[in-house]
Amino acid sequence: MTPRTALVTGASSGIGRSTAQLLADRGYRVVGTSRDPGKIAAGDRIPNVEYLPLEVGDPDSMRACLVAVGKVDVLVNNAGESQCGPIEEIPAAAIERLFTVNVLGPVQLMQLVLPEMRANRFGRVVMVGSMLASFPVAFRSSYVASKAALRGFTSAARAELQPYGVSLTTVEPGSINTGLSQRRTKYLAQSSPYRSAFDTVLSALDRRESRGIPPEKVAATIVRAVESDRPRSLYAVGSRAPLAFAVRRVLTDGGVSRLANAQHDYHPRRVLRASRGAAPS
Repeated sequence: MTPRTALVTGASSGIGRSTAQLLADRGYRVVGTSRDPGKIAAGDRIPNVEYLPLEVGDPDSMRACLVAVGKVDVLVNNAGESQCGPIEEIPAAAIERLFTVNVLGPVQLMQLVLPEMRANRFGRVVMVGSMLASFPVAFRSSYVASKAALRGFTSAARAELQPYGVSLTTVEPGSINTGLSQRRTKYLAQSSPYRSAFDTVLSALDRRESRGIPPEKVAATIVRAVESDRPRSLYAVGSRAPLAFAVRRVLTDGGVSRLANAQHDYHPRRVLRASRGAAPS
């Protein structure tokens, strides 16, 4: 039989690379994308994986990529940007770029492959989200919003495609050790009143990611969704996901917020007391 074709965006490192590797090992024809495949070192290239350029969010680039790939049976929308900063200080242009890369681009790419999937009565689309969409953390508002929007598109549109054998799924990783800390875009004014709290949260975030699960574990979850006869709408992996979501079901939104922020060493009342000149307890 002709192997199914899987298109994995952002396949040069991290989750994307591990997913491409696992799918190739399992006999898929795998096409991985990167903004500039020519910059992928020979030692980082995966045997039996084709590499194509793709600028997620650029309609011409996406169409050219799909023409080169041909029929797509599996789409793993993994490419994205991690962004952080006080909402007061994140430039509007940066938020717009983030939503183009994290939401509009993946959704448009999905739209382009769905007609053929529907006609073939088979397709798997996996959006790589983030557990932060369910557990929002201070100074990650733009990123949280982008991942929540991605899950919203996927969850709502899922029922539309089910009658045609096409499944839409979101995989939400928790803390992952991929080196993303060095690539995260940060926005903070030189004299920002949020500097101390921001630095505390980012330090906690970096620490949690350094202890996070390896990308191979997320890739295994993605492949499980791809190969399931009846993929679920949402898979969460890492950061003690089963316990975290069980706790979320019994907490108020305020409780979830306090829990998520406390996990990143952010305590609004302490910040308030400090801003009034009192030493935080």
